[in-house]
Amino acid sequence: MANDKKIKAGIIGGAGYGGGEMIRLLLNHPNVEISYVHSRSNAGNPLYAVHADLLGETEMTFTGEVSNDIDVLFLCLGHGEAKKFVEATDIAASVKIIDLSQDFRLGETVKGREFVYGLPEMQREKIITANNIANPGCFATGIQLGLLPLAKAGLLQEVHTTGITGSTGAGQSLQATSHFTWRANNISTYKVLSHQHLKEIRRSLQLLQPSFTGDVNFVPVRGDFPRGIWVTSYLQSDLSLEEAQQLYKDYYAGHPFTHVSDKQIDLKQIVNTNKCLIQLEKVGNKLVIHSIEDNLLKGASGQAVQNMNLMFGFDETAGLRLKSIVF
Repeated sequence: MANDKKIKAGIIGGAGYGGGEMIRLLLNHPNVEISYVHSRSNAGNPLYAVHADLLGETEMTFTGEVSNDIDVLFLCLGHGEAKKFVEATDIAASVKIIDLSQDFRLGETVKGREFVYGLPEMQREKIITANNIANPGCFATGIQLGLLPLAKAGLLQEVHTTGITGSTGAGQSLQATSHFTWRANNISTYKVLSHQHLKEIRRSLQLLQPSFTGDVNFVPVRGDFPRGIWVTSYLQSDLSLEEAQQLYKDYYAGHPFTHVSDKQIDLKQIVNTNKCLIQLEKVGNKLVIHSIEDNLLKGASGQAVQNMNLMFGFDETAGLRLKSIVF
């Protein structure tokens, strides 16, 4: 049954990539009115002055003020900045917070607020009753969605995984490794076996499989494209390909955005969508799991809206029925 309730939303850090995607999604959400978009550096400027694609979509301007006349507040701030903002700001207890940074993903609290880890495919029921959400990291989402069914079945062993991400994953602030002249026709690794998302990944996997003590050996790679994440993980497994496919399809039955494909997948299928697509291969005694997502949507703002939908009793897919570009 459709929920016709309307809520008001505020966005903090609306000038970045994540904030821009949040604005685009909420402008077209049937149950949400954007009350304000906060940005200290752009206060008074129209949203389309920063997000040029919003020209003709809205006449809203950025504000430097924060109001409590809202139902939900999205924090689209850099890592470390979200906690500082909540500490320094008088946010009414009635306002639900969805944070897109890593500040609360490991169970951290602030001002008595406790945060639920917002991966719907793992703990939808907890999200439904939550007041505050710690949105998962982009790489963490892709890797975990590729491994959750195995962990739930107690079949997880030491994992080797490689993930390649688009340049938008580095944020909007210009860096040497996100500049077009460096990124184009180039590739490089970074934070090899030490990426910050490994902590939240391990925490989630051990919730489903407490006996799991193996390593998740993760090699992140910078790709020469703007958006999307491709993850390939592999581990030893006694499952046949058919058994593994059935395990995954059973686990994700009823989850509207994660789909198991019997055919080869490619990144363009998920860009500009809130989907995660999974493809499995069996080579010898190794099970290979490919999982792909849009780092700005299922890996960030889209998943945040999905969490909001669950928290407020809306259709889980509301505002997120997006089509991939493909060509």
